[in-house]
Amino acid sequence: MINTALREPAFTDAVITEAIRWTEQTGPLDDAQALRTAASRAADGPNRIIERALQLGERIGLQSELTRARQWAPWVLLALVALIVVAGLGLAGNVVGGGERHINVIVALVSLLGLHALTLLLWLAGLWLPTGSFSTASLGWIWLSLTARVAGGKRGQAPVLVRAATGLLNRAKLLPWFFGLVSHGIWSLSFAVVLAAMLFALAFRSYTLSWETTILDPAFFVRAVQALGWAPSQLGFPVPDAATVLAASPGAAGQRTWAMWLTGCIVVYGLLPRFALVLLSAAIWRSRRKALQPDWSEPYYRKLLARFTALAPAAIVDADPGRTRGVAPAGLPPSELQDALFVIGFELPPDMHWPPTGLPADAAQVLRIDGSAPARRMLLDQLAQARPRAVLLVCHAASSPDRGTERFLREVLAHCGECRLWLADATGVGAAARWIDWLQGTGLERIAASDRLTIALQGLAATP
Repeated sequence: MINTALREPAFTDAVITEAIRWTEQTGPLDDAQALRTAASRAADGPNRIIERALQLGERIGLQSELTRARQWAPWVLLALVALIVVAGLGLAGNVVGGGERHINVIVALVSLLGLHALTLLLWLAGLWLPTGSFSTASLGWIWLSLTARVAGGKRGQAPVLVRAATGLLNRAKLLPWFFGLVSHGIWSLSFAVVLAAMLFALAFRSYTLSWETTILDPAFFVRAVQALGWAPSQLGFPVPDAATVLAASPGAAGQRTWAMWLTGCIVVYGLLPRFALVLLSAAIWRSRRKALQPDWSEPYYRKLLARFTALAPAAIVDADPGRTRGVAPAGLPPSELQDALFVIGFELPPDMHWPPTGLPADAAQVLRIDGSAPARRMLLDQLAQARPRAVLLVCHAASSPDRGTERFLREVLAHCGECRLWLADATGVGAAARWIDWLQGTGLERIAASDRLTIALQGLAATP
């Protein structure tokens, strides 16, 4: 299952991405081509970052080294398992292979379960203590380090890949469970082999099982044997009674009870806890493996997202779909109008003189706005309060009317009795004709447009 995890595309891509991040801590890589390729192949930001990392990783050899690590990982694991099993067999041989065929059951129990109990307690403590407190002492860390060393050698990319992988596991809160899956699996296999060897020896050879002490009270051993035997007894393993424990030389039945008690303790306190933790670690891995993703909120990744955004072409958010003829607002009835004239300069060039000469002296307001939303809103509020009889809108003849201009004209028509358009700085008849055609095409033909101020003011006020 561990090797299967290493082959999952999402996890390997995340490892490469994090490895590139750690690599660029010492200086940015040349990524101009990778950036453009990633922008063309992926649609969203995270996938673009992953694609960029894959491009850079291929160039510096991360993928090839990770492939070698996946190939070596099962062999290193099998070698480590074989080493532990050989050690377990040697320990079992020391327990049941002595020349006198005499077994001190308490010493045998401590020999077979002591290191297991210590490493298990350290692993359990590591679940609550800060990350890395005991991880380097686990069989899982030893397996990962050996795999990286064998696959990458002394000068490969192994350190940065290990750092990236452990960082992802730690972020997903999977680091102790990942190492635990390896460690518990090795211990489970070791206990299975030791039990098989010990049961074979006990089945076909005769041994004397007893206990010895110099300073402890015999009653202590009676209580200890019964306490340790309670859990195995729930699975059917016999427990020596007080008479058997205190007997100087138990008979064949007593020796058989001692042997089964020792076997039951190894099964219950050794094999079963490790096997249960293998299943638990595998279940937690399956439930949390989707969280094995980089932290996209890191400043490094935010900077990359900004670079991808800068590469994107400018989006047209207000494209003109073509002329659509609408209906002009009816305007205010004469009874609601006030005898006033507003002159409004709309989106005029900064260098254009304002106010222009030739405007009526009795104009109620002579204003100039830049076309921004706040300026439009303020002007429309003034028109709504004043309700003028006429509005003369001054526009630059060389400008091109758009949908924003059309919306503004319709809003002005809704707050006045009549609106006219003066096209200032016209250099020829073509500009005025273009505006007039546009007004007719958008349904605003009731707005009279002219490139001459006198014509635009005709009938609105006396010209000087």
